Amino acid sequence: MSFSVDPSIEGVTSPLAPLDFCEARLMLDARFVWIILIPKREGLVEIDDLPRDDRIRLLDETVKAGEIVRKIGEALGWPIYKLNIAALGNITRQLHVHVIGRRTSDAAWPAPVWGAGQAEPWSTDEVEWVTETWAKFL
Repeated sequence: MSFSVDPSIEGVTSPLAPLDFCEARLMLDARFVWIILIPKREGLVEIDDLPRDDRIRLLDETVKAGEIVRKIGEALGWPIYKLNIAALGNITRQLHVHVIGRRTSDAAWPAPVWGAGQAEPWSTDEVEWVTETWAKFL
């Protein structure tokens, strides 16, 4: 079985330069600096589906993604107050981790981002800039 991103994730994200273990994608909601990491293994649903060494790799890449989210937020003039990291999967079963930079002035603060208002699309230029900035900090 080859790895593929679930269509429900693919449809609301844009690809970023991949990490060694995870596919990285930008959530297409310009209200947040929001990255989704998907381990490049087919058939994973839960973190405990990963062998221990792969769980460590996932956590290491989650930390790296958080560092970059903070740097992107800083470059946008959006200082990140708190990182929200979650592996929910209630709608999309494929194992994926959300890394979301939160600001006290963001559209959902202090509530969770899920279900908070309508997504605001990034412009093509903004997606390109985030993509380039992500790659620069890898």
